[in-house]
Amino acid sequence: MPDRRDVWITGIGLVSSLGEGLDAHWAALEAAAEPVLDEAGFAPYVVHPLAKINFDLQIPKKGDQRQMEPWQRIGTYAAGLALASAGIAGNKEILGTTDMVVAAGGGERDQTVDGSILTEIEKQANPDVYLNERLQADLRPTLFLAQLSNLLAGNISIVHGVTGSSRTFMGEESSGTDAVRIGWARIAGGTSEIALVGGAYNAERRDMLLLYALKKLAMMAPWAPVLADPKGVPTGSAGAFLVLESPEHAKARGATPIAKLSGVWSERAKRNEPGAIEAVLEKLIEAAGANEGTAVFSAASGAPEPTRAEANVLAKAGLPVRSVTDRVGHGLEAQMPVALALAALAVSKGKLIAPLDGETLEKPFDGALSRAIVTGVGHWRGEGVALVETVD
Repeated sequence: MPDRRDVWITGIGLVSSLGEGLDAHWAALEAAAEPVLDEAGFAPYVVHPLAKINFDLQIPKKGDQRQMEPWQRIGTYAAGLALASAGIAGNKEILGTTDMVVAAGGGERDQTVDGSILTEIEKQANPDVYLNERLQADLRPTLFLAQLSNLLAGNISIVHGVTGSSRTFMGEESSGTDAVRIGWARIAGGTSEIALVGGAYNAERRDMLLLYALKKLAMMAPWAPVLADPKGVPTGSAGAFLVLESPEHAKARGATPIAKLSGVWSERAKRNEPGAIEAVLEKLIEAAGANEGTAVFSAASGAPEPTRAEANVLAKAGLPVRSVTDRVGHGLEAQMPVALALAALAVSKGKLIAPLDGETLEKPFDGALSRAIVTGVGHWRGEGVALVETVD
């Protein structure tokens, strides 16, 4: 992109199994704390549950909370943290021009209704009639509205007053990469000055675990590091939003950058061809560059085949690696924003977190950290890379 502007990260909102906010996450990561896991509540599958959150702090109206599904509450809360981190929460003038790009999945199913219907339908003489009657009687009219992916952006707009342009992407991990990529590209290209980008995921739902399980992709207990032993996806509840801003806009309001987002690349390998994932990921990492002081933050899913391919590429790259998924789980659409948040946090501190026991790709690194390459290979499609650097 000729004559592109720098893009600063001026705010980060993050919630996960490790807690809420940057300070809580950095404390947990520096202490090399054990991953927070639930191996019993959704047995036999592994889940990283969301830390206890007081949603009232960012979503004060109980009515707003009630009409949101859990993943929307997680995302709206994280968005509020990001706006506060950037120092623009409640600033109607700036929020009115803040663009929004959200990565989102579909709505959550009513598991009680589903279970009841599946239990009783086999006993019915006319199952089609029974199904129609139950759906009309048991599903609230708002349920289908709640399935709409763009309701996360709508709730953020209602609760926090973000009223610039709005875009929502769907498509598993790729949507998270592209949400950040579009926000970055618009600011770098001069068509936007400030944007809120990110996503959210609720892992504590049996309908999504069932989908992973049917594809034999859900990680079963006991938990294992994903890069060293990719035996499945350890899903994790998480939400992450970043405020991206042009330096000119940030300086005009006296904002201090956390880090610089220097590039985002998204690709889709032909996975039916041997070596396709490796070739694409190597190309994307080459585009980011591997200068001195660079580390890799991997958002690998844990799905066996694509994660082995990602691990092979990272092993050849010769850079210090840290697995985001090992620490907070895998948040599907939210995974790239989560990984970027952690990478930007580490770059802002100028140091890399300690390696995790059992993760063979993670080696000690005591040098100054000035750059972080974030990699993410989707569990069945989509490859993405982003580059975070210190601000000169």
